[in-house]
Amino acid sequence: MSASETLVRPLSGRVRTHVMELLRLAAPVIVSRAGLMVMMAVDTAIVGRFSAHELALFSLAHLPNNVMIGTGVGLLLGTVAMTAHALGAGEDRECGRVLRRSLPYALALGLVMAVVSLFGEPLLILSGQAPELAAGGGTVMAVLGVGMPGMMLYVAAGFFLEGLKRPLPVMVAMIGGNLLNGLLAYLLVWGAFGLPGMGAVGSAIATSTVRWAMGLGLLVYIWRMPDHARWGIHHNTRKGWRAWARQRTLGYAAGLSIFVESTAFAVLGFIAGMLSPLALGAYMVGLNLIAVPFMAAVGLGSATAVRVGVAYGRRDAREMALAGWTGLGVTSAILALVGVAYRWLPEAAAGIYTNDPELLERVVPLVAFGAWILVADGGQAVMGNALRGRNDAWVPTVLHFVSYAVIMIPVSAWLTLGLGRAELGLFEGILVASVVSVLILSARFAWLGRRAGF
Repeated sequence: MSASETLVRPLSGRVRTHVMELLRLAAPVIVSRAGLMVMMAVDTAIVGRFSAHELALFSLAHLPNNVMIGTGVGLLLGTVAMTAHALGAGEDRECGRVLRRSLPYALALGLVMAVVSLFGEPLLILSGQAPELAAGGGTVMAVLGVGMPGMMLYVAAGFFLEGLKRPLPVMVAMIGGNLLNGLLAYLLVWGAFGLPGMGAVGSAIATSTVRWAMGLGLLVYIWRMPDHARWGIHHNTRKGWRAWARQRTLGYAAGLSIFVESTAFAVLGFIAGMLSPLALGAYMVGLNLIAVPFMAAVGLGSATAVRVGVAYGRRDAREMALAGWTGLGVTSAILALVGVAYRWLPEAAAGIYTNDPELLERVVPLVAFGAWILVADGGQAVMGNALRGRNDAWVPTVLHFVSYAVIMIPVSAWLTLGLGRAELGLFEGILVASVVSVLILSARFAWLGRRAGF
C-alpha cells in the first residue's frame, strides 16, 4: 500500500486491512512461538509428575538456559527487521544476503551458549542455591547446552521466513518438534525400552535433540524453496563485517533488552529457590502458565514488527502508526480473554502441571493473579517490537532496563523477602514492572509517530 493510497482509503478500511493482515501473519508465528513454551510446559508437566525434586532441578537449569535463548533471539532480531525492510523496499536479493549473514552468526552464538552451559553448577552455586540442587541442575543445564546451536539456527531461519511473510513453514517445524519432544520426553523421563527413568536429564536430552531437528529442517526447506533464486539464497554475500552493521545493531539492542528482562525473571526464580524447592516449583509452574498465552503477544509482536517494518521501508508514517496501535489493541483483547479464564479456573490450569496437594495450594493463587499480568506484559512485548520495526533500537532497551532491572527486581525482592509475601510477591513485582513498561513504550511510539516525517 503506497502513501498516496493511504490518504484516500477510509480509516475503517485501513484498520480492517491491518487487523486481517496482522492475524494472517501472526497466526502461524503464534503457533511457532507458543510451541516453544508448550514444549517447555509439556516437559514441566512430565517432570513435575515424575518427581518434585526433579522439577526443582529442571527449573534451576532452565533459568539460565532461558536467559541465553532469549538473548540469542534478541541478537538475531535484526534478521526479521532487515528482511522486512528489504522486502518493503523491493530489494529481493538483499533478503537473501540478510539470511546468509545471520546463519554463521547464529551458529557462533549457539556454540558460545553451549560452552557457558558446561559451567552450570558453579553458576547456580553463585546464585545462592544449595550445593546438591546446583550439582543436579548443572548436569541438566550441560545437556541442554548441546542443543543450543540447533536452536539458534532455527531462530535465524525462522526470522528470515517471517520477514518474507512466510511464517507457515516455521509453524509446521514447531508442531512437528512438539510432537517429537512429547514422545521423547515421556520415554526418557519415565524410562522405556530397557532405559531407566532419567527425570530432568531425560527431558533435556529430548529438548536438545528436537532443537537440532527443527533448525536443520528449516535450513533444508529454505535451501530448496522454489523461488530461492529470487531471494539470492545460494549466492555469496561478498560483503564485509561493516556492510551489515545496522542488522547487528538492531540485534545488539534487542539482545540486551531481552537479556535484561529474562535475567530479571531468572533472578526472581533464584529468589524463589532460596525460599524453598516448593516455592521454586510454584514460581516456575505459575510462570509457565503466563508464558504460554504470552506467546500470542510474541507472535503478534513479531507480526506487528513486520507490518511496521514494511511501512517504514515504504516511508509511510501513517501506516507505521496504525500498524503499531492495531497490534497493541488486538493483543490486549486476546490476552484479556485468557485472563478471564485464568481468574475463573485457576485450579484446573494448575492441575495440568502437578497433582501434589502442597504444590497445587501454592500455584493456584499465582494463576489467578497472573490474569492481571497477561495484558500488561503482552502489551509491552508488542510495543517493543513496534519500535524496533521502525528502526528504533536502543531506546526500548533502556526502557526495558528501567522497567525490569530498576523496578521489578527490587520491588519483587521487597515484597517477597521484606513483607513475607513469598512467591506471590514475585508476581506482584512482575505486574508493577509490566504496567510501567507498556506505558513508557507506548508513549515512546506515540512521540515518534508525531514527529515522523519523510
